[in-house]
Amino acid sequence: MDFETLLRELSPRLKRMARSHNSHGFFIDQDDLYQEMCIHLWNNFKGGVPNGINEAYIVRGCEFHLLNYLRKEREKATIVSLEEPINEEGNTLEDILQGTGEALDNCIDRELTLEDVRNNGLSKREQAVLSLLMKSYTVREIGVRLGISHVMVVKLKKRIIKNWQRKTRVTKMQNFLL
Repeated sequence: MDFETLLRELSPRLKRMARSHNSHGFFIDQDDLYQEMCIHLWNNFKGGVPNGINEAYIVRGCEFHLLNYLRKEREKATIVSLEEPINEEGNTLEDILQGTGEALDNCIDRELTLEDVRNNGLSKREQAVLSLLMKSYTVREIGVRLGISHVMVVKLKKRIIKNWQRKTRVTKMQNFLL
């Protein structure tokens, strides 16, 4: 079997795997993950595909490679002090976050959750709805501004909430496993 045929057969499974591992909170695009598995597959194929190895075994090898790649390439969190100036005016995170009147921990958690939801698979339309919801627009006002029905806004809002619930469920599970 030649490489193109093998890649064509395995491609749907590899793309599904890249999509599933991309939703685990990593900051690497799913296309990059898919490409990384294809490169791994090519490097193994150059040496010749051993006889008797089935596709499931090859896909599993790609998944193990991807998990190792993610473990090594994961962006490290940068620790920033709340008292450290973050801009030219000398504002600190503490100054900015305490201006809302809510507890600092709650404010930080809310902002991080919103950022995760925004950056984790929302369509442009969903992002627009979320942005307008955060500005306290009503469902009908959002519909008028975006040129869609208020029913569609409600559906998009439900999708955003589902995405957020899925994200928090994965995060809780990861925290539990760590």
